[in-house]
Order: sequence, then C-alpha cells, then structure tokens
Amino acid sequence: MESSNFVTAGRAPGEDWRCGGRLLVDLAALADNWRATARLAGRAEASAVVKGDAYGIGIEAAATALAAAGCRTFFVALPSEGLRLRPLLPEAPIYVLNGLPPGAAADLAEAGLQPVLGSAEEVDEWATYRAAGGTGAAALHVDTGMQRLGVTIEEAAAIAPSAKALGLSLVMSHLAAADQPDHPLNAAQLARFRSVASAFAGLPASLSNSAGLHLGEDFLFDLVRPGIALYGARSTAAAPPLATVVTAEARIVQVRDVAAATAVGYGASEHVRRASRIAILGAGYADGYHRRAGSADDRPGASVHLHGRRAPLVGRISMDLIAVDVTDIPEVRRGDHAELFGPHIAIDEVAERAETIGYELLTGLGRRYERHYRGGA
Repeated sequence: MESSNFVTAGRAPGEDWRCGGRLLVDLAALADNWRATARLAGRAEASAVVKGDAYGIGIEAAATALAAAGCRTFFVALPSEGLRLRPLLPEAPIYVLNGLPPGAAADLAEAGLQPVLGSAEEVDEWATYRAAGGTGAAALHVDTGMQRLGVTIEEAAAIAPSAKALGLSLVMSHLAAADQPDHPLNAAQLARFRSVASAFAGLPASLSNSAGLHLGEDFLFDLVRPGIALYGARSTAAAPPLATVVTAEARIVQVRDVAAATAVGYGASEHVRRASRIAILGAGYADGYHRRAGSADDRPGASVHLHGRRAPLVGRISMDLIAVDVTDIPEVRRGDHAELFGPHIAIDEVAERAETIGYELLTGLGRRYERHYRGGA
C-alpha cells in the first residue's frame, strides 16, 4: 500500500524518517466495516466500540469517521476516553463500560457520559445522585455468565422497578464464548438475558459484540456493540473477511550478508541454512510486535511482505529490531518498508504465530509509529 495517499497525523507529510515504523489507517475501510456490521444487525442499531484508543488506530479519527458513516452510539472503557470524544460527538450517547468510579456520578453526568453500572454498589451510588436531583443517564450491566462485570440476575430483578428513577437508557450483558458458536454458554446466556430484558420492558437491550453478530437473529436485540470487526480483524472463524483498516510497516535499517549455519539474533535461537541476505527492520516488541512471533531452529515464525514477496522472520524479535530473510528478494534496499501486517499479511495470521489474538496486536501498537490516515474528514 502506498503512503502517498495518506495524511500524516501530528507531523508534516514526509517526516516519517523520525520513526522506524508507520501505520497506514484506512478510515474509509473502517466505515465500510461498520456498514457491514450494521447490515448484519438487521433492525438492531449498530453502535461502535472505540475503547483502547479505537483499538490502537486513534480514537478521534476513528470516531469522526464512524459518525460520518452513520454511527450514533459509542462505547469506551474509561471516562478519559469519553472526554476525548465528547467535543467531537456533542449529541451521541457515549457509554463508559468500566462503570462508575467512586464519587464521580455528577462529573460523568456533567460531561455527558453514561456509566454502565456493573455492581450493586454502583447502582446505589447512582441512585443517591439521582435522588439528589441529578439528571444524568446510565446503562445497567447484568452478568449472565461472564463473571467479570455486572449485577446478578436477582439484583437486576430488584432494580427493574426503579429503572425510570435511575435514568436507565440501556440494559446489557456480555457474551463470554461468542467466538465459539457451539459453546453451550451462548444458549444459556441468551436465555438468561431474555428474562432480564423482559423485566426491563420498554428499555433498549444489548447482548452481542462482534462475534455475537454471527450467532443468529435471537442474539441481536435492540443494539449491537461491534468492536474488533470494525478494525478488520476476525472475531470468530465464522466471520467473513473484512476490509483491511490498519497496515503496519517497518523501515529496513540495514541489509547484511550472513554465512550458512550462522546464528541470527539473541540467544542464537535460529541458524540460517544457506548463505543469506538478512534485512533488519526498525520495529520490535517496543512497538507491539510480539516477541513470540519470532522464529527458531525448531519453529517457524511470522512473515513480512515487501516487493511483492513474503520474507520469513529469522530468530528472536528484539525491542527495536526484527530480522527477516530477503535472500530471494534481491531488490530489497535500506530504507524500504516491509509490511508487518495488512492486506498481504493478515493480522490474525501474525497473531496466530505469536500465540495471541488480533485484539492484542492492535491495541498494543506503540506510539512510536508514524500514523497516516486516509478516507476521513
């Protein structure tokens, strides 16, 4: 992917010599992925989860593009994330998934943020705020099997008669095994949430995340909360391919010749099997490229893409550097960029090699990348 169509964030175009890597973020692809989830949602509203700095791509740019595409409701994890969004989205409901910090009810309401109340303590504190004349709105999270956040089903039943007094705008739960369609917990959580939603008749209900969109119409309710799907990674094997939103690239710092049987990198974990040309890339685990994606004599690692070819990693990944074998790509030169993941190397492929998930790779992208955007306002 050429960077010439992208606009540099934070610096003048052409100044990416300051960084070892660059991120090419396609906001039009992000909008297309949201539209795809909206179609899957049917009659339900498709919101957008933009926590974790919009999964690493930049919350302001992502939310602006999503709002322009038609998204009306947003979810963040922390109040600080919501505060970054509010000036850009003056009318949009912004829900704070991590709930109500102690003593912060009035502050959240004044900022126009809606806490997702996830414990009896939070509900009691919010009720006190509302009883004192507070007018802010909130959502209620009910635990149906995740055992992470949420009031119990029994607590929810006791809260239901006070929904209006609490200013509740949404009742929600979270699926624990939606990426495994045949897991029995999905059906159990659906049955439990149906009983909860019926107790809050007239209040919008939300159960599905990105993976839940593929479990069937019964899981959709009134609002769905896609996250990872928006950013181009698969939430489940059942998900169709999505548009690539993020391309991560690293610059070649040096190209060197290595004799056959020579060890490359820390720990001498891998020896080249032939006389080789090795390109050293200016990124590493300090940039969120996981150390486990490296290779050794007894296990292959991930690959990168450059000049139309794949090049396998050689040896361990360092904090700031990655070695790749470019013996079969003679045109490689110092200063070229190699794709770490993007349209030619799927992020989920790299995640599999690193024994992790696409979520972790995206959200762990370091601040050392030069970020370039296209397709947005």
